[in-house]
Amino acid sequence: MAEPGQRGRRPARPPASPQARNPSEEAEQGDEGHHHCRPGRLIRVRCRRAADEARLRHARLQLLHAWPMLGPESTETPFDSDQNQWSHRIIDEACTAVQERCPDLVLDVALAREEPLEALLTAAARSDLLVLGSRALGTLAGYFVGELGLQVMARADVPTVLIRSQQAPAAEDTGGDVVLGISLHEPCDALARFAFDSAARRRVSLRALHGRHLPAHAYNRGGGVEPYVAQLAKDDAQLELTEALRSWREKFLQVRVEECVGMESPAPALLHGSAGAGLLVVGRRHRHHLLSRRIGHVVHAVVHHAPCPVAVVPHE
Repeated sequence: MAEPGQRGRRPARPPASPQARNPSEEAEQGDEGHHHCRPGRLIRVRCRRAADEARLRHARLQLLHAWPMLGPESTETPFDSDQNQWSHRIIDEACTAVQERCPDLVLDVALAREEPLEALLTAAARSDLLVLGSRALGTLAGYFVGELGLQVMARADVPTVLIRSQQAPAAEDTGGDVVLGISLHEPCDALARFAFDSAARRRVSLRALHGRHLPAHAYNRGGGVEPYVAQLAKDDAQLELTEALRSWREKFLQVRVEECVGMESPAPALLHGSAGAGLLVVGRRHRHHLLSRRIGHVVHAVVHHAPCPVAVVPHE
């Protein structure tokens, strides 16, 4: 964490292999997409969102751009013939967006001469939050999260916030409610802590949402739903949700909590329930062996289709 009054320093030409700092709290903003695509609105939105996250956490922010073909840094090379000119342009535009948003934020920049996946995972290991975006490369590519983002999200040990190009308007504003997608089948303290803390820092409400299929006995022989049985199942789920959140309500008395149960598949319930939200928080079970480092189908659905930025929180 930066000391009060400490100011970040942005060098005109960041070193190719910067010395890693180890602050107690740090937000990392990474770049997903091809290095040769022109920086556009999504880069600015993503950087401003990362700046907001760092400001809310009283943390420093590092902007990271990784490309394995980076050349040696030199202050004597003319800009037009500099192999790294496009990387510098991306970093400069990102720095401008951050400084316009949060001029007093402690800011570091880094160019990494390595594959983006390795660079982002290394950065995540020394940070408390990672912000990624899927750059708009066209209608289809702007809609889906890229393979790099999915790999980072599945392997990072810290919460990862993903912003797609179509979420740009929602990502500009941190004032919307925080939506917590919660499973009641297993403990998820890290997930609840992140969601409640995010709502408290933003001074917004928390919408806790649980999706559950109707039990088999709720359906009659004709394939219809028995309303009485369905209501009983919903009431039971509501009681479980209330109990699961009880201790967190007591720890975050300042956070207004709305509890919602949707009797449908969890993924559609989260997508429907996150309309108008500023952030959707979901969990990813933390697996320590490499072969099982993957995301579940619910997380996969929401990071591709949610109408707002998504925070994926690893938990035991």
